[in-house]
Amino acid sequence: MLRTPLLAVVCMLVASILGAAGQYLYKAGTDRSPDGGISMFVSPWILGGMACYVAVMFLFTQAFRAGGSVTVLYPVYALTFVWAAVLGLLLFGQPIRPVHLFGMILLISGIYLMGIGNAAS
Repeated sequence: MLRTPLLAVVCMLVASILGAAGQYLYKAGTDRSPDGGISMFVSPWILGGMACYVAVMFLFTQAFRAGGSVTVLYPVYALTFVWAAVLGLLLFGQPIRPVHLFGMILLISGIYLMGIGNAAS
């Protein structure tokens, strides 16, 4: 039975949270950029988003180094969509509608199925 190390899964979970945070930092930087040009690239918000993505890349490499399988770990990273919705709700009051909740349930179910499918092979 092929097992994915817990460290690899934790790395991807943290990466998924940082990926969602990075998107909101990009959004905040874009919203605060007066001209939408070069000033965006010196914005602390944009730089923070870039730092999140560098950390995501590092966590990906550590997850794979720990022995994780792409077919299990990459779906875990898809939780970025769930975290983005949760961050949107908590930080910006963006509603999570029933259809969004249903999509999150499908996504989490898919991650579970990918995991047990990998363990069975």
